[in-house]
Amino acid sequence: MNYGQFLNMVPEFYLVLILLAVFVVDFIMHRSEKKLDTLYIVTVALLAVLPVRIVFLANPAEAFGGLYVATPAVNVMKAILAFGSLIVVLMAQPWVATQKRLAGEFYMLIISTLLGMFVMMSSGNFLLFFLGLEMASVPLACLVAFDRDRKDSAEGAAKYILVATFSSGVMLFGISFIYAATGTLYFDDVAAVITAKPLTIMGLTFFFSGLGFKISLVPFHFWTADTYQGAPTPVTGYLSVISKGAAAITLCIILTKVFQPMVEYWDYMLYIVIVLSITVANLFAIRQSELKRFMAFSSISQAGYIMLAVVGNSQLGMASLTYYVLVYIVANMSVFTVINVVERNNGGRTDMAAYNGFYQTNPKLSFLMTLALFSLAGIPPFAGMFSKFFVFMAGVQNGDPWAYFVVFIALVNTVVSLYYYLLIVKAMYITKTDEPLPTFQSDINTKCALAICTAGIALFGVVSCIYEWIAAAGM
Repeated sequence: MNYGQFLNMVPEFYLVLILLAVFVVDFIMHRSEKKLDTLYIVTVALLAVLPVRIVFLANPAEAFGGLYVATPAVNVMKAILAFGSLIVVLMAQPWVATQKRLAGEFYMLIISTLLGMFVMMSSGNFLLFFLGLEMASVPLACLVAFDRDRKDSAEGAAKYILVATFSSGVMLFGISFIYAATGTLYFDDVAAVITAKPLTIMGLTFFFSGLGFKISLVPFHFWTADTYQGAPTPVTGYLSVISKGAAAITLCIILTKVFQPMVEYWDYMLYIVIVLSITVANLFAIRQSELKRFMAFSSISQAGYIMLAVVGNSQLGMASLTYYVLVYIVANMSVFTVINVVERNNGGRTDMAAYNGFYQTNPKLSFLMTLALFSLAGIPPFAGMFSKFFVFMAGVQNGDPWAYFVVFIALVNTVVSLYYYLLIVKAMYITKTDEPLPTFQSDINTKCALAICTAGIALFGVVSCIYEWIAAAGM
């Protein structure tokens, strides 16, 4: 075997180097008082370089006989997820500082799960795909349980790992059916011989169900609210955007390439799941008073919108999905950054009542939170409106009358989502309280994370070169 092929895996190779660098710094400075600051600077500096290296150095590549395949579209998504991970590290720093000795472990777990996502997205074989999926899932379970002082954190991790184990088993069961029907695990070979027969339809159903758990699509979403509530807030943000984006792009690639001959089957499967995800999640979100559970149901609804781009089964669908994930990262991470800073300054409270009268004492944070919520709801002129417009266009690309119906349901649900996002705005600006949250100053890391997210919300929709860069990557 030519081990030099590992050098074709530029993003993964660089992530391994980052992981080793963080490990060495953590090991050498384990007794130093400057360990925390040094780890943070090293991690942020190296993660900031990663998207740039992917954009300019990661060319389309194939390694190990098609086991690993990196297309331009996948490399673009890797750069976006690396960018999102950088925001997570920035907003998490004040919380990580309270963990002291475990700071190095936190950064290494973030990098490890990102590495697993990269491998999963570039897989050209079901075996490598499954290995990448588990490389991402196991560190995520550790991150959910990272806050040792909270019982909810351990409970959320237990629920996450149990559901992840079950979904992996279901997925492997489906993959075994596909292998039995085709005699191969390589994506290109499967696509060349697969036909719609009972065994492959069953395999497709189980495979889709297993990955549906990872994306938290309805009816595979039951773990989401409890895990999001129990996890540390920075980890919840990471779960809601980075993990979801990687799983969504992977599902899109496998459906459109491997199961292309069975498109009439998985298209209707997607129609049902999308309508259920958007509608059920929106209705449950209205009932929530705990903000992290509220954002959990919001993320389930957003997952439905993301998968709407896959329905079109076109190059526009891939570009729309990638663009939607980029916009979703900046909007959702902006919300979680505000939740994180409020939680630290309000005795750990994350209920919606804690935001009553928030504008009176912290007008700047209230304003930034409002911009992010409007973007999530798809209100113009923010980037969220443009991302929803593109996924709606992609959804009706194939001209199927049922696709028009699904897009119509999604449009109606945007009104519902606007209502429940406005509940937070109402709490901040209108609802009166005798004990509003005191005025406080955000730390520099929080300010940097919010500045990046707000700039993205304002600019990603109107600066056309962003979408053009994504669309140029193609399939």
